[in-house]
Amino acid sequence: MCGIVGLFLKDKKLEPQLGAMLSTMLGTMCERGPDSAGFAIYGAPSNGKTKITVQSATPDKDFADLAKLLKTETGVTADIKAKSTHAVVTVASDKADAVTEAIRAKHPSIRIMGVGETIEIYKEVGYPTEVAKQFDLTKMQGSHAIGHTRMATESAVTTLGAHPFSTGPDQCLVHNGSLSNHNSVRRQLKKDGMTFETENDTEVAAAYLTWRMKQGMNLGEALEKTIDDLDGFFNFVVGTKNGFGVVRDPIACKPAVMAETDEYVAFGSEYRALVNLPGFDKARVWEPEPSTVYFWER
Repeated sequence: MCGIVGLFLKDKKLEPQLGAMLSTMLGTMCERGPDSAGFAIYGAPSNGKTKITVQSATPDKDFADLAKLLKTETGVTADIKAKSTHAVVTVASDKADAVTEAIRAKHPSIRIMGVGETIEIYKEVGYPTEVAKQFDLTKMQGSHAIGHTRMATESAVTTLGAHPFSTGPDQCLVHNGSLSNHNSVRRQLKKDGMTFETENDTEVAAAYLTWRMKQGMNLGEALEKTIDDLDGFFNFVVGTKNGFGVVRDPIACKPAVMAETDEYVAFGSEYRALVNLPGFDKARVWEPEPSTVYFWER
């Protein structure tokens, strides 16, 4: 079934409240996805710096000497801030590829959740409100965010199987539904150089959008292509460094509702995910149309 929430702030004054607002929205979706949960926060960029969010089942062991090991292996100085089973590794942007490759090659127990100038991704197995508490979501700040509560139907309940999925810099996607042609799309994307860490159909959708944007499309254009190329039932909510997008499949059988004010744009799988947002009584509220892309960009 799964639950999706998303929030794109137009008013910078709300940015300190982003995590608290998203946490409340995520908490309303627990019954739709009690197996695992995750969220992506887009914060302020640090000039010339890239953040690599990583996860480990044994964080005390893996993160304790990681900065020292990366310095030895790559010559790069990394700032590491651990938060429960995750850590954010911040390095100079021109060194990010070298550090990412070193983590993948020499630290197999550490998994990369996302890479980018602004994005941080946190996801774990567990009840959504507990996952939000585990990572102090209420204290996080930023410009936009998306979240997901998962009821697994297509693959195992694991940290890697939780949403969001990120397959490109500052990109991520959450999904409610099921893709019927994900195996054939995955094969095609692999031929074009895309790599995958799971058998989850949502990772295919994320990789598809990354592939399209590498061809020069913006997020809105890439989302338009999903309507023709991806088969099945889906609501996608997607984030990029500057953008926030939503698309529904042509049949649109998965529930979705949106709200917009002068201060924000919000998405929820159900109406109740939105009602606690500030000024909601004055918001324009609507159900997204089938085969229609909604796209906002800074």
